Amino acid sequence: MALVCTADPARATDYATDPVSGYALGGRDPVAYFVDRMPREGDRRQELRWDDTVWMFVNEGNRAAFEKDPQIYAPHLRGCDPLALAEGFVTIGNPLIFALHDGRLLLFHSEINRFLFLSDPASLQAEAETQALAQGCSR
Repeated sequence: MALVCTADPARATDYATDPVSGYALGGRDPVAYFVDRMPREGDRRQELRWDDTVWMFVNEGNRAAFEKDPQIYAPHLRGCDPLALAEGFVTIGNPLIFALHDGRLLLFHSEINRFLFLSDPASLQAEAETQALAQGCSR
């Protein structure tokens, strides 16, 4: 699955939004990555719209936590793979391949990208941030 970012981030596909359901993270609860340390399917009764995207949550408490401070829980770099960004490519991450780094949820296109990123996260994160700004993929 590729991500196409433009100069207008509002038109970008992001947050690993499922093209069929329209749910961010393919319907997984963004808070669960932090609380449970794993992706969990959200409940359609616990939906919330933020940043023109619909998010699902496991329970009311997770939804409330996200609503209070969504920038903490939403995937960093709008869900783009930070290794790919650092290398100059814009690729959406897979919600099942993730890492929590510096208090941020990062999504990766592949296990290899995750491994390579975690081998030198400081410099790769800095380069990914620079590229995200240039590509229009940052918040």
